[in-house]
Amino acid sequence: MSKNLVIVESPAKAKTIEGYLGKDFTVKSSYGHVRDLPKENDAIDIKNGFKPTYIISPEKIKVVNELKALAKSSDEVWLATDDDREGESISWHLKEALGLADNTKRIVFREITKKAIQNAIQNPRTIDVDLVNAQQARRVLDRLIGFELSPVLWSKVKKGLSAGRVQSVAVRIIVEREREIENFDSKSSFKIVALFNLKGGKVLQAELPKNFETEVQAKTFLEKCIGAEFKIKNLETKPAKKSPAPPFTTSTLQQEASRKLGYSVASTMSYAQKLYEAGKISYMRTDSTSLSEDAVINATAAITSAYGAEFVQNRVYKTKDENAQEAHEAIRPTDFSANTAGADIKEKRLYELIWKRAIASQMADAQLERTTATVGISTTQEDLIAQGEVIKFEGFLKVYLEGKDDEDDEENSKMLPPLNIGQILDLDLMKGTERFSRPPARYTEASLVKALEEKGVGRPSTYAPTISTIIKREYVVKEDRDGKERSFKEMILKDGKISEKVGKETYGTEKSKLFPTSVGMVVNDFLVDNFKNVVDFKFTADVEDEFDEIAKGKIEWSEMIGNFYQGFHQTIEDSKGVDRNTVGSSRDLGIDPKTGKPISVRLGKFGPYVQLGEQKTKDEEKPQFFNLKKDQLVTTITLEEALALIELPKLPREVGFFEDKPMIIGAGKMGPYIKHDDKYTSLPPTEDPFTVTEARAIEIVLEKRQADVGSAIGIFEEEPITSGKGRFGPYVKHGGKFYSLGRGETLETITFDRAVEIINAKRNAEANKYLKEFPENDTIKVLNGMYGPYIQIGKRNVKIPKDMVPADLTLEDCIRLGEETPAPAARGRKK
Repeated sequence: MSKNLVIVESPAKAKTIEGYLGKDFTVKSSYGHVRDLPKENDAIDIKNGFKPTYIISPEKIKVVNELKALAKSSDEVWLATDDDREGESISWHLKEALGLADNTKRIVFREITKKAIQNAIQNPRTIDVDLVNAQQARRVLDRLIGFELSPVLWSKVKKGLSAGRVQSVAVRIIVEREREIENFDSKSSFKIVALFNLKGGKVLQAELPKNFETEVQAKTFLEKCIGAEFKIKNLETKPAKKSPAPPFTTSTLQQEASRKLGYSVASTMSYAQKLYEAGKISYMRTDSTSLSEDAVINATAAITSAYGAEFVQNRVYKTKDENAQEAHEAIRPTDFSANTAGADIKEKRLYELIWKRAIASQMADAQLERTTATVGISTTQEDLIAQGEVIKFEGFLKVYLEGKDDEDDEENSKMLPPLNIGQILDLDLMKGTERFSRPPARYTEASLVKALEEKGVGRPSTYAPTISTIIKREYVVKEDRDGKERSFKEMILKDGKISEKVGKETYGTEKSKLFPTSVGMVVNDFLVDNFKNVVDFKFTADVEDEFDEIAKGKIEWSEMIGNFYQGFHQTIEDSKGVDRNTVGSSRDLGIDPKTGKPISVRLGKFGPYVQLGEQKTKDEEKPQFFNLKKDQLVTTITLEEALALIELPKLPREVGFFEDKPMIIGAGKMGPYIKHDDKYTSLPPTEDPFTVTEARAIEIVLEKRQADVGSAIGIFEEEPITSGKGRFGPYVKHGGKFYSLGRGETLETITFDRAVEIINAKRNAEANKYLKEFPENDTIKVLNGMYGPYIQIGKRNVKIPKDMVPADLTLEDCIRLGEETPAPAARGRKK
């Protein structure tokens, strides 16, 4: 046994670190937290200073026992979890669970490189109890809010709901944006754009720097321009520069990966974690924008080597947040000379983004020349303006330019053709086009992260689980939505005449946006009305500041919780008197003019619905129910919209025939579908099951058939490999078996070699899964599982005792163990 035991929280991290330490060190993983609060209500002793009771998580008992044994046989134990509050908390729980001494060595590092690991070993410290208390305060506070508030939501809104401190604020931000959009009054105006023909086939585009409010004003201006002389009145050229953005923090990485790569916040953190554990980037949970002196030196060398010394401009970035409590350096490559790294294409793309951003931060400003041309009009005092930009020196733009959240903010700079003051211009045409003001944009994951950070809500390391949680709880959905069509007017001046036309445009198309659900709207309104502190932006930000004060040892964590809890608990008690009928989970909309029955909208177990008629009594007619469409909300649906739902055809419905067989549109647990010839085809999310036509249904069925047939990739083991797209995503097919593509892989990019690799990988996984099979009884198997080997008997799983070797088990052993293990109690059927 080695003299030193190093414990980290991740197997991948353990593997990387073990390669840097000598034979005297053994590195093992705790697989994350080993202890947590039990699920019971009495996990926190409120009367005794909110003292928490922790238990070893059931799935971690085996891990803890193994680590205990290793710790006892080692001369020294080193706790090497991540360098943040969460990592400090994991180390403390390990110390407590393993019975280690208070002076157990704690080492921290912000990159997994040989130099960093060896430096950490030479400079150990003990566990920072203040950091542990800050994390403990967060956990206890969130547990108290969740356990006391969730039952209130059950009783007042809908069963099965839950609430969280940061999650509730995130939902509020999304709900308030939705209401801004609902209340937005779009106004039209007319934009004037002129195109002039220049020598050599070049075109100059100039615009009026203001919009006209009415069609009459725009037409009057165009009429003034008939027969006018257009001349370059002034040319103004100014030098300008652009500076690079600072290196990534956790928040800015999440935002930029969403904008540029289309990654979800959770995916970004997952890929970054893998790159960190492989030693490719510095620690990815950080509020800091600074780079170490070594990092700046290495970046400078890489820039000089690749682009030349004139591209170097060293900068020192300072973090705006005084309480930045994560690792004290920005996210950066550990080796600037490596411009690519990662185990798969997703990791590679993220690494390249991190590399470019960090390298660009130490590069020279881009030197620009901006030119503004003023075009005079002989018949009016109004001027047209043309603007262009020329890059004189690329600087950091040679590598990287930061993205924007709002498409309108993107700089579409263009270069102006050669112009001279006094130059007469030949007008090709001038247009007055109707444009409409747009409501605030719905949030993407990136823009929500930005809003949370600006309001000081949570910490960047919590944003990924926050967004995942509100989507999982169905308070918010992330999806694409089709736009709507509208008409716009356009007037065109050409050859001395003005013509008018009406065009069509699609507006309001949404891509990967966050929409509040009916449940999210109702829960938010209830919390805002009754629990202002829980969803108040300033309060939530102040709580984060208090966590920071605890981490600095300035305030006692239990005192901080006590100050919050007294008022919060009283509000819980007061909320019990709230009338459920006033909460908003149901609304009376009016009377159906055809039947005279009342129409209401309600939240139900399976989603929001419109109800026609009263609740059934003994001798009365049963009410009818109609599901809301995905873009309709309980809080905003009108009587007219409800009547339109009632008039829609019922599901399932027959839409026609194809190949002499009926086509049925229905709805199941997995969503709407088309049933044809006893086969089911999922209806795409863009299709409305109530209005889809026979022709469109046939197209969808034929598209599915084509996808099932797939396209040929090559021949492997004398059988073809084909690719296709099924219900569970893209796949390759070989020998009658289907093999799903990896995350991020598409049918367009899959190669023959990659297809073979996928097939062999699944074969190996399946081969390793079965430790032992019995030909005389194929219902009994010995399998490898996530938590170790086990016996499968029919549909039952049976544990293998520790003193038995799985590969040596006989059929009789398996049967005996199955008989000795009681079958799990059947769950009661829910009413």
